[in-house]
Formats: sequence, structure tokens, C-alpha cells
Amino acid sequence: MSTPFTTVPTLLPGSSTTVDRWNGFDRRSFTFQGRPSCLVCPPQPLPGHPWLWRPTFLDAWPSADLALIKKGFHLAYTEVLDDYASPTGIRHGKAFHDFLVRAGLAAQCTFIAVSRGGLYAFRYAESYPGDIAAIYADAPVCDFSSWPGGKGQSPRAEQEFAQVLRSHGLTEAEVMAPSFQPLNRLEPLAQQGIPLIHVCGDADEVVPFEENTVLLAQNYRALGGTIEIIIRPGGRHHPHGLEDPSPVVAFIERHIRSH
Repeated sequence: MSTPFTTVPTLLPGSSTTVDRWNGFDRRSFTFQGRPSCLVCPPQPLPGHPWLWRPTFLDAWPSADLALIKKGFHLAYTEVLDDYASPTGIRHGKAFHDFLVRAGLAAQCTFIAVSRGGLYAFRYAESYPGDIAAIYADAPVCDFSSWPGGKGQSPRAEQEFAQVLRSHGLTEAEVMAPSFQPLNRLEPLAQQGIPLIHVCGDADEVVPFEENTVLLAQNYRALGGTIEIIIRPGGRHHPHGLEDPSPVVAFIERHIRSH
């Protein structure tokens, strides 16, 4: 039987929360600043209430999420998919983070960043590195010019690229500039000592491995940052995750304990 939600003090006003089950766990769904949001609760929360944050694709291949919830982590989500890590989306995320922390969750969370969720996780961590304990990124976009910009191996995703321009209020040249890319803006993460673990297919046709994680890893290690990479040989962009998520789970547990 799941632990009552009230074990996290005053987390959500009961009148605005709906309760259902998500992959066998209690989920509290609510609206935060006008956006669909939810918190999935573990059967037995760990001391200190550590939590995971999925900025995109809550239901996509959640093997690591489920294993960690079972171990006592909460899982949070708020809708930022179409913000593409714009300042508006980051401000919303900061308010969401602070709301959950005031309610009783840990001051630092761990991102589970799938695909374009990488843009959000890295940009948020750049802006608020003290909020982040670790980042697990799965086939993450690390460079807007690679995807959706299509500067390299994958074609431009026209609709998504147009949304990036609108959400950021920038020109194409500004969005494509090297100085704008998350993989070139990692100093705050390295200074904070945020550990990264990436799971990637080396034949990813949408978010090319060499244009994203390979370059990010080079840059992060040059700054003294810690990153582990698990390669799925011959793996394409889908499916995400690992059939056995234990290496990711162990990485997150290890670094949560170290904080």
C-alpha cells in the first residue's frame, strides 16, 4: 500500500489534486501555474525525500524511473515540452522546483532527460546548478543546431525549429550560434560538480551521438566534470532506456548519497 501523500507536508492543496495510478504507483495530478503537472509517490519514501524530475515525455520508456520510485524516490513532472528550454520555461521550472522543495522534497533533484529533455535539463542546470544533484540523459539533445536545426547528419525538423525561434524570441542565426548551445555552456555544472550519465545509441539518426553527447562529454571533462556514457551499439533514437536500468539506478543512488 502506498504511503499517504501527506508524508510530504502540505505538498498539494487537496481540493485541486486528482489521484490515480501510474505504472502501479500513486500519482497526484494538478495544475501548477496553468500547466499540467503531477507527482508520482513511492511506496516508502526515502529519508530526505529525494526526487526525480522528467521535463519531457513522462510515459516514454520509464524503466529507470520505475526502479527508482520503487526504491523510494518521488517523480515530478510539469509541462515544458514546447518551451524548448526558453527563459519562460526555465522560470516556470524554477517556480515548480521551489514549490516542491517548500512542500518537503529534497532541495536537489535528479533530472531524467529524454531526447529534447536534454535541452531543458542542461539549460536549467546552467541557470540553477545548486538545484541539481545529477542528470541522467537518454539520447539527449545537447545542441539546438544539431536538432532541430539540422546542421549535421539529421535533417532539420522544421516545425520544431520554428517553435524554438518563437519560444526564445531569437533569430535563426542566434539559435544556431555555438555560444547558444548547451554543450558549450557547461561551466556552472562543472563548478557545482553535477555528475552526468548518458545512455545513447551510436547509430542515432535523429539526435546524432557524435554531434551531441560526444562533444558534450569532451567539453565537460575538459572542465573537470564527471560523465559516464553507456552506448547501445547500433542503437537508433528509439527505443530509449535500458532493458536493465540497474547501471543508471546505481549511478543515481551513489551520487544522491554523496550529496
